[in-house]
Amino acid sequence: QVQLSESGGGLVQAGDSLRLSCAASGRTFRNYAVTWFRQAPGKAREFVAGLTRSGANPIYADSVKGRFTISGDNAKKKVTLQMNSLKPEDTAVYYCAADATIILSSMRDDAQYDYWGQGTQVTVSS
Repeated sequence: QVQLSESGGGLVQAGDSLRLSCAASGRTFRNYAVTWFRQAPGKAREFVAGLTRSGANPIYADSVKGRFTISGDNAKKKVTLQMNSLKPEDTAVYYCAADATIILSSMRDDAQYDYWGQGTQVTVSS
């Protein structure tokens, strides 16, 4: 079992930045793909950004490309999502998810992940 924990959410104004972190209790993310999803009220959960098992091929949703950056530390003890130039439409609960066997082409599909965190709220005011 992998237990994930997100942190770093909060209330900010449009144009501000936030950094979210996802940590795995008692282990590293080595050999796991780690992805951020988000869910706004009344909407389906959507893919935001993902880091492959190798960490070499970050992928992004078009809506966040150029504003958000996903990265893992050298030991892959945590994965961060740096969010810049935040917009009100970025308001959502952000979840990190991890999986040891997922392939790149499936990373945008939330049904493919075995492990999830509890989520952290991000609210961007206009």
